[in-house]
Amino acid sequence: MSTLACAAASTSDDAGASPEARLVTRWILDSHDNQGKPFAVVDKKAAQLRIHAADGRLLGVAPALLGLAPGDTAIADIAHRAPSSLRPFERTTPAGRFESQPGRNLHGEDIVWLDYAASLAIHRLRPAAAAERRAQRLASDSPADNRISLGCVVVPVAFYEQVVAPVLGHERAVVYVLPEDRPARGFFEAAQGL
Repeated sequence: MSTLACAAASTSDDAGASPEARLVTRWILDSHDNQGKPFAVVDKKAAQLRIHAADGRLLGVAPALLGLAPGDTAIADIAHRAPSSLRPFERTTPAGRFESQPGRNLHGEDIVWLDYAASLAIHRLRPAAAAERRAQRLASDSPADNRISLGCVVVPVAFYEQVVAPVLGHERAVVYVLPEDRPARGFFEAAQGL
């Protein structure tokens, strides 16, 4: 089967994944949508980043900070706006399928770009205002605590350096950001016109 409607197989690799993350991972593998590339699944509802080898083996899982505001779309003019100009309700992590590529931010730090024009990336936790309590938010058991970024997917430094950089930071990959405003079932197929 090559649709998201297929039953998600239960393996030890996906035991900690949400049903939607398991469903999408199974669809990726069954349809070969990752085109032989490593891939990642960002589960916004669980505030989690899951990194997979091209063959589907789970390489690592970490909590992730996400956009402050819930939502599955980026604002229309985000490519023309300074990040500091984004109002709280505009700070979303958009859902979708992204062809990622390694790159650098304005400070020369390595990151993984999901959408360069929209300044959307996966990166390590960086210093921020103490009031944001980003490290504590990453350690929290509540996914609701992880809503603080401008829209990027922010992970612990050790996870970035040990898993993200070696897998996504040296070659193109595919990153699937699960929707939170609608079911994942059929979302990626519909986006591709299948």
